[in-house]
Amino acid sequence: MINMGLKSKLSKILRIWNDVDAVRNNRIGQRVGRRAAGKVSGKLISKIFK
Repeated sequence: MINMGLKSKLSKILRIWNDVDAVRNNRIGQRVGRRAAGKVSGKLISKIFK
């Protein structure tokens, strides 16, 4: 089983890596939009199912 500290660090590194890749390929607007939409929908779902 993976240590949760290691898992969160890997996730953060991959998120940054993907941001850099999006900038290189001129897709940063799409990525920012998807991340914002994901955060909003996650918050709404968490409020519904409390």
